Amino acid sequence: MSYTIDRIFQREDFDTIVDRTRTALGDQGFGVLTEIDVKATMKKKIDADIADYLILGACNPNMAHEAMKIEPRVGAMLPCNVIVRSIDDGAVEVSAIDPEASMTAIDNDELKAVAGQVRKMLETVVANI
Repeated sequence: MSYTIDRIFQREDFDTIVDRTRTALGDQGFGVLTEIDVKATMKKKIDADIADYLILGACNPNMAHEAMKIEPRVGAMLPCNVIVRSIDDGAVEVSAIDPEASMTAIDNDELKAVAGQVRKMLETVVANI
């Protein structure tokens, strides 16, 4: 089972894809709670040079609230991370966590139903970038 929902953009500017990802997330009711510039962090912490790599911690507050009502400790698995990274030949890949895959660790069918709804929303986000 794949644990991400992915899309590759050929010959696209990294920053443009980041902006389009933020817009697509907002259109589905997600806000970006955290942002980690992995490239800058790796350079600063271990002097490693890597390609552009950004982690956006996205949260849809309505869906998060529903999940927390069902399973209060589910917050340990939030927010939904979405990565934007440069890959070979100038391409950019967007990968969003598959909430259904991540929720297999919790034996709760009601929570899995919410995860299925969030998965559909993230599929829409990735498709609309």
